[in-house]
Amino acid sequence: MNIHARREEIIRIVREGTVHSQDELLALLRKKGFKLTQPTLSRDIRELGLAKTPAGYVAPGDLASVTPITTFTPIEVRQERLEHLLKGSIKFAEAAGNVVVIKTPPAAAQPVASALDATPPEDALGTVGGDDTIFVAFRHAGAATAFARNVQQIAGLSTRRSARA
Repeated sequence: MNIHARREEIIRIVREGTVHSQDELLALLRKKGFKLTQPTLSRDIRELGLAKTPAGYVAPGDLASVTPITTFTPIEVRQERLEHLLKGSIKFAEAAGNVVVIKTPPAAAQPVASALDATPPEDALGTVGGDDTIFVAFRHAGAATAFARNVQQIAGLSTRRSARA
């Protein structure tokens, strides 16, 4: 069998099933009557442009269906979305050590937490969002206090101490 038939079979095998390793692919090809070595298979994989993903080998044109491709959003757009969400969704924001606790109406915390993750505040280590509460951890208490004040200002809350909802 020639190189073109072998490569067509490789693509067919990868598209029709899940193949996690070269050894597995080699065994499948040999089962179908192809006589090849592992180095030949490696060269075929490279020249075909197959990509190895956590889901197994993928043909070049099929990669987008396995790995979702996110579109680029400019920082200005992400910041504008965050400010819009902060203005309309924040009921309470207060620093407690190096953590800021943010309260929202029910089901509003996830969109705000997602927007914070897309535009992370300076010195933020991570964000956890529940149904109506968000925790944002910072490296230092000073960064947490500054962020809480900024959120209070954007949301139109009292900067002294916002009332609990």
